[in-house]
Amino acid sequence: MDWESPLSWDADTAVETIARLARDGKAEVPVYAIGADRRVATRPFDVDGSPLFVAEGIFAAEIVAECRRRGLLAGAYALRRPRGATFVRRLTRDLAEQRKAPRVLIRRGVALLRAEPAVLRRQTGLGAEAARAGQVLRRVAALLAGHPRQP
Repeated sequence: MDWESPLSWDADTAVETIARLARDGKAEVPVYAIGADRRVATRPFDVDGSPLFVAEGIFAAEIVAECRRRGLLAGAYALRRPRGATFVRRLTRDLAEQRKAPRVLIRRGVALLRAEPAVLRRQTGLGAEAARAGQVLRRVAALLAGHPRQP
């Protein structure tokens, strides 16, 4: 399975899960085994009274428009990082987790490194705003500051 393709992901279920989290504060979320190339389980997820939660991932931009339409979206960001740093982080994680053979991981990592500018363009085209990690953290902090704490 091509885990870099939006076709590997169930966007409708993701939106419904986000709606459930926003409404009920809890939902079942999938657990994936990349090495096995499939979803292997679900687990309970509880936002525990938080006024906001962050949904992240390579396909998050795919559902920006629908989440915005449903009033579920406080912000949508595509992280803009140095490509070399992203390559090293990804390779380190994938090797540590033994997701695939090292040769496959290196070849895949180089392909993703080259594709990263196009991925960022696609994400911003879908409604996410390109921002550095520090900018995103400041914006989320500002959103939290505007929400009273839940008992």
